[in-house]
Amino acid sequence: MNRPQIIFEDNHLIIVNKKAGEIVQGDKTGDQPLCEKLKAWLKDKYNKPGKVFVGVIHRLDRPVSGIVVFAKTSKALARMNILFKDTRVEKTYWAVTGNKPAETAGRLEGWLRKNESLNKSFVDPDGSRGGKYALLDYKLIASSDHYCLVEVKPVTGRHHQIRVLLAHAGMPIKGDLKYGAARSNKDGSIHLHSREITFNHPVKNQPLHIVCPPPNEPLWNYFIEQITINEK
Repeated sequence: MNRPQIIFEDNHLIIVNKKAGEIVQGDKTGDQPLCEKLKAWLKDKYNKPGKVFVGVIHRLDRPVSGIVVFAKTSKALARMNILFKDTRVEKTYWAVTGNKPAETAGRLEGWLRKNESLNKSFVDPDGSRGGKYALLDYKLIASSDHYCLVEVKPVTGRHHQIRVLLAHAGMPIKGDLKYGAARSNKDGSIHLHSREITFNHPVKNQPLHIVCPPPNEPLWNYFIEQITINEK
């Protein structure tokens, strides 16, 4: 079995490092989603005779890697849904861009309008066309000769907001053809990774902070090395 990369598990939650290319929940492609892979893996691991519950709490875009939280009980699912709805979950992403931000740290905001048929969001200049307000904070944390590593903390939860707002600011994410990258990545991924998540455990009510390694890939590895050197 293709074992999911589990980074945290208890009786209530299971947190996975999603590979770029995996889908969290079933879609029109018919590919096996991560939630079903988890059900099969848990059934085998614990030798469960009946159905296995895995509740989808949130999603990552298919070409994005990193943290996805699933619920193992209906109680945990309901409580996690409330935490996300009330924005009591803090998420941090890493994005590799080809251009440096104008400022080393700051905020990006805008009104975003989703086009369902294209599965793409567009900047709505003043929100008059049904756009929803989006906001994120960013910080430049490393750079190479050709690329920059930007830390992103989303404040809102709009469709493709990191990809759209970075591209609108002149910093399309590496490999993200949909939002202006010069070329695709060979594996169809984009260099956007869900790096950290922090929230109060839905049952134990204790702080839970998860950090997730990016894919084992030369550019990600280069930035990890740079950050390690800078921290010494």
